[in-house]
Amino acid sequence: MDNYHDRRIRKSKIALKNALISLLKQKNLQQITVTEIVQVADVNRGTFYKHYQYKEELVEEMVDSIIVDLIDSYRAPYKKGENLSVDNLNVSAIKIFDHVENHSEFYAIIAKSNALIGLQSRICKQLTDLMSEVVEQSREIKGIELNLLASYQAYAIWGLIIEWINQDFKYSATYMSNQLLTILQFTRYS
Repeated sequence: MDNYHDRRIRKSKIALKNALISLLKQKNLQQITVTEIVQVADVNRGTFYKHYQYKEELVEEMVDSIIVDLIDSYRAPYKKGENLSVDNLNVSAIKIFDHVENHSEFYAIIAKSNALIGLQSRICKQLTDLMSEVVEQSREIKGIELNLLASYQAYAIWGLIIEWINQDFKYSATYMSNQLLTILQFTRYS
């Protein structure tokens, strides 16, 4: 397939995803029709059905790509192969809040509505899995189950994200990363 067609496909899919996000701000997924999605996206129904059989497939593709970006954002500081700890982690290495800021409309829908029921649990599960990777690399802490520690850390980060969303992204991603690092250092030494 040539570059022109690839670009058209990407453009159509982006328009459909943006339309869906726009509609999800107003109502639940079950109330949204394919007709509404294509009207807001300004594409024809054939374009929708060329890429997706159902609106749920569009949602799944959108969520999957955001989850992949979440994973990449979380793992960014670890890509250099360094063994990072709270002591040698810096604010610029923390990318998870940049990810949330880049997908702020999506996260606001998840946090503030029932439009995509169950997605908070899926994101928390993914965060817990990511935390487990890091926790397993650290030394065992006597008396603490590593899976419980990973879960605690995941839900703590999710709590920060939810509070940031509830405050309409009042702070910058850098500020939120700094807050997370400060909290991690505080809890480590207190």
